[in-house]
Amino acid sequence: MAIRYGVQADSQNECAEGLAKLVDAGMLPIMLPTLLSDGRWLARAVPAPASGRVAVSEPAEG
Repeated sequence: MAIRYGVQADSQNECAEGLAKLVDAGMLPIMLPTLLSDGRWLARAVPAPASGRVAVSEPAEG
């Protein structure tokens, strides 16, 4: 999926709280809070697949 949402924060707790808000809004976490080399924390999420949407169609029988 090309669309990603990120949370950048100064602490792990702050980053986890931001990621939790994205999950509450229906996103799927793809990267848990991770400490970056510059001391910041980063987490990522993607939109959940739409319900009822079929990713691969199968040929009809008949």
